[in-house]
Amino acid sequence: MQTTSRSATGTSRPVHRRLLSLAGGELVNIPLHAVIWIGIIGAPLTLANVAGYLLFSLLLIEGAGYWLAKLHQTNIRQRALPGARIFRLLRIANLPLLAIGVGIAAYGAVDSPGLASLPGLGYALFAVIEHVNYFHLQLSYDRRTDLRRLRTFGLRRSHLSRDLAQPTER
Repeated sequence: MQTTSRSATGTSRPVHRRLLSLAGGELVNIPLHAVIWIGIIGAPLTLANVAGYLLFSLLLIEGAGYWLAKLHQTNIRQRALPGARIFRLLRIANLPLLAIGVGIAAYGAVDSPGLASLPGLGYALFAVIEHVNYFHLQLSYDRRTDLRRLRTFGLRRSHLSRDLAQPTER
């Protein structure tokens, strides 16, 4: 029988590494995309591009925050997700922000199509997809076991959605 080694806090090392990797990946993507689109491709800093990119960044920060909260939850072996109230608020507060940001980016794409607006529209739409992925349905599947489950059972509630369904500890 194989045992899983545990960190000093009690979280298995593979789980600890996975959660850190997920949080880190979200945070690395924020400056990486700025370097690619602004520094290399030369997308201008228009209202449409900035609005879309800010939404994208906001959702990635929320995602990283969730994975770090999940890591903390597993480390302290607590049933309720730390910061669950904040994530419940974000789930609602994101909606008008997404609507406004997508509207700004879409208007920019109609008014000035091309590099001046399409990256921003893409980022805004990606932010909507990330909101659904984090707060409602798991849309991202990067492991074989997840893909097998997806083929067998279809989409499932996201990890954060399931955590938010748990009662909040006081």
